[in-house]
Amino acid sequence: MLQIILYNLDIAIEAIKRNKLRSLLTSLGIIFGVASVIAMLAIGSGAQQEILANMQLLGTNNIIIQPVVEQREGEVEDDEAVTYDQRRYTPGLTLEDLQSIQKQIPQVRAVSPEIIYDTQFIRAGQMRSGKLVGVNGDYFNINNFQITSGTNFTDLHFDDAMPVAIIGYGVRTRFFPGENPMGKRIKAGNVWYSVVGVLQERQLTSSQIENLGLRDFNMDIFVPAESVLLRYRNRAAITNRDVQQEAQDSGPGNTSSESQSDRNYNQLDRAIIQVSDNNYSVTIAEIISRMLERRHNEVIDFEIIVPELLLQQEQRTRRIFNIVLASIASISLIVGGIGIMNIMLASVIERYREIGVRRAVGAKRQDIQLQFLTEALAISVTGGFVGIILGIAFSYLIEVTAGIVSIVTLSSIVISFGVATMIGIIFGFFPAKRAAEQEPVTALRHE
Repeated sequence: MLQIILYNLDIAIEAIKRNKLRSLLTSLGIIFGVASVIAMLAIGSGAQQEILANMQLLGTNNIIIQPVVEQREGEVEDDEAVTYDQRRYTPGLTLEDLQSIQKQIPQVRAVSPEIIYDTQFIRAGQMRSGKLVGVNGDYFNINNFQITSGTNFTDLHFDDAMPVAIIGYGVRTRFFPGENPMGKRIKAGNVWYSVVGVLQERQLTSSQIENLGLRDFNMDIFVPAESVLLRYRNRAAITNRDVQQEAQDSGPGNTSSESQSDRNYNQLDRAIIQVSDNNYSVTIAEIISRMLERRHNEVIDFEIIVPELLLQQEQRTRRIFNIVLASIASISLIVGGIGIMNIMLASVIERYREIGVRRAVGAKRQDIQLQFLTEALAISVTGGFVGIILGIAFSYLIEVTAGIVSIVTLSSIVISFGVATMIGIIFGFFPAKRAAEQEPVTALRHE
């Protein structure tokens, strides 16, 4: 059997060599079809990897709570603004909210606040602006941060609001070049903090920073939230300065557009909730929303974001987009198959005498059919090989020129080559069958 296949392959190669240009034009549909499918699947694989990377950054089981300006609507009888006394009181987003959420919802694995202050970092004559972030010990696990040296915060750090800090990789390279920062101090604003840990460098692209609302964590300094509230301003606490400022704002003749109620009264800038199972994310988000609304006196001054839902929606959109593109690219394969069938039918007519001679010297119908099927398959497989090389080149070119991540996988190559082979068999079968059905006498008489 192998000898028969090799013999028919020699005949097919000889026929292709006799009509090189026609064979090349016939295989163009297969070539560009395979190349297009590989390129589209490579873009899809790159998009999938990017989404998975984004999910890892945001946390697959996380729920984010952010304070917002209270939304109010309705009608007024005159042009006078609604006074502060007519508005409901709300304490804003506080640490007590997080403690209540963790205590009352069993599926909540961990919670962490974020209290962010823009300040100046100073050490050894070097100064740079940066963000001081108040967090708890669960913050780094929730956000998939790795502490490369030193340790995480301990309960003692929070109980005593100690001035200790875990610094980002960029802060370490900027303020502690060539030295071990453990135990050394760095000044943030007016407070000196002792370094107890250094975070691993986290690479972020500009698109991740823009689309995911992230920032460059490498230049942040993380300290216990209690330390921030003690040594900086606690926005949830009302001080004499606040009372005096409110009296000035509400005094006669004051035209200032900013009132005390418009200022940031939230103790936290953000809160992150990690649930034990992402299947409960939506349900828990609804429960948290009702809890906070009740705790905030029916005032909606917060928003709840489930990052996984946003990323899943993006994933579905990209998947549909990739399927559409791959389907369009597959049309080239079908067109190439039609071209193979058309050329093979013409080749059968041109080679009637050859068919008649082979039948006359003892070739069976099966031999004739295998001969033409092998020729169609050879054209298709050759086009598939060329298409694979071209598809890999297209993927690289798209990544370089358009900045789109593309990953060529072995599965995409196997699928594309397998489809090209099937195209050759399917569209080559009918011409081969027609050639095999020719009667020897009729074929020999054909001019």
